[in-house]
Amino acid sequence: MGFSFLSTFPRLLPIVPAPSLTTTSTAPVAPRYPSHAPQIVIRCNKMETDVAAEDDDRFRRRDILKCVGVTIGMELMASSGSFVKNASAADLIQRRQRSEFQSSIKGTLYTRIKGNLDLISPLLTLALNDALTYDKATKSGGPNGSIRFSSELSRPENKGLSAALNLLEEAKKEIDSFSKGGPISYADLIQYAAQSATKATFLASAIRKCGGNEEKGSLLYSAYGSNGQWGLFDRQFGRADTQEPDPEGRVPQWDKASVKEMKDKFSAIGLGPRQLAVMSAFLGPDQAATETFLATDPDVSPWVQKYQRSRETVSQTDYEVDLITALTKLSTLGQQINYEAYTYPVQKVDLSKLKL
Repeated sequence: MGFSFLSTFPRLLPIVPAPSLTTTSTAPVAPRYPSHAPQIVIRCNKMETDVAAEDDDRFRRRDILKCVGVTIGMELMASSGSFVKNASAADLIQRRQRSEFQSSIKGTLYTRIKGNLDLISPLLTLALNDALTYDKATKSGGPNGSIRFSSELSRPENKGLSAALNLLEEAKKEIDSFSKGGPISYADLIQYAAQSATKATFLASAIRKCGGNEEKGSLLYSAYGSNGQWGLFDRQFGRADTQEPDPEGRVPQWDKASVKEMKDKFSAIGLGPRQLAVMSAFLGPDQAATETFLATDPDVSPWVQKYQRSRETVSQTDYEVDLITALTKLSTLGQQINYEAYTYPVQKVDLSKLKL
């Protein structure tokens, strides 16, 4: 369905009837355009006050052609396939369906995590380790849900993550029960759990800054927090699950790896010391200890200090925005997003059966 701009294009000038061409009267001929002062010469791209009285009745042909040309151009743009496709009702319905499903997922995860705050750190590491199997050379691995397989979950780098996966298994049952567009993939679920866990840490920080008052902390986070920065992350919704574990040896064992090994791994997937520092909470249960260790490296230390200072501010903007940006990139490594995932046909209403 296209859009017509012609029907809404304003009349260029209020036209008054022109005098008869057959009149023989010598009386002054009324101008075709009302003589309101000051007279305005209309252009498609600007408006000027007319200082030449003899031009009062001239609306030049090239000006008309300019306006018509612009209008025709708008009509062509409106009738183009991509414009119509993006504005189609079907597309808007699918967006709404995905948005509503996403909101329900977040609600379920929020409730589950709130009752299991001790699993925030494992949930973050679960998402990180699932994504870090990405291999740039072979374009394989990444956040594809492979960590759900027992043979991968039992690897040394994934030690202690079973409880987090069990939590998500229970959440998945609930989410699938109300989904109208099919079951949620583990790949999506794991990354959205990391988002919910990250938000929980942001909220907890705001509550601490309000002396433990949850109501005031929630208001602080709503007013100064980073909720508005998650747009790109939320659009990347529709990851597909792999059907086999990813190859071994791609993820460091964080509690034994050197900072250089960590930097090398982040570099291999297109991230650097900055992202390593901001994702310190994903590398183990003791963020302070992890940051102390990372700060021993001259490349990472400035970023660690930057984010520590940021977390002392009311809004901790630098820390939150950079963490969201890093997680967004990490959560899509090597993935083809299906932007129609979780949509479903809308039942048509038979108007003939309605009793009006």
